[in-house]
Parts: sequence; structure tokens; C-alpha cells
Amino acid sequence: MEIVTAPDCLLCTAERITHWYYEDEQCWVADCTICSTPMVVWKSHGLPDEPTREVLLGRLGAVADSEYPEGWWLDGEMRKIPDHFHAHARPANGFFGRRKT
Repeated sequence: MEIVTAPDCLLCTAERITHWYYEDEQCWVADCTICSTPMVVWKSHGLPDEPTREVLLGRLGAVADSEYPEGWWLDGEMRKIPDHFHAHARPANGFFGRRKT
């Protein structure tokens, strides 16, 4: 898989400034700098096809199941960066993660 990046995209830059849970050749899962919830990010700038999207969401789900044993919900709305695939796992009945101060 060829990884395409955009020089001005914060998700492409992928600075390690929060807690990282997982990384492989397709994606990474780390706490979002804004809401402190686990977030999966596709390493390639853009939007994946459906099979790839399902794999990425599976990676997020594995982290979310461990991080939120009481339950969680998938927030797939890409608010701030709509042209680079990412999704958040939010705690059941909540929006922000426990590391949010």
C-alpha cells in the first residue's frame, strides 16, 4: 500500500504528543489531542474504501473495548479534518476521555 500524505495535514504529521495505543502499516490509534478519546487514523491522506475502513474500525474497536470496558460508541464524524479518515471511540454516555483535564 502506498501511503499518500499532505504536508499541511496534522493527521499526516502524526506527532506523538498524546498516549499511543497501537500502530501498524495502515493506521495508528492514539488519544485525540482535543477530546482525549482513542482515535484511529489511516496513515494515507484521504478516505479509504469500505473493506479498509472496516479493518481500521476493528483496530479502534480493540483499543476501545480495553479502554472502556463499561461500553463505548463510535463517532465517525470527521469534524476538524474532513479529508483524512479518522474516527473516535467515545465512552458510553460521554464525549470526552478520562485523560481530558
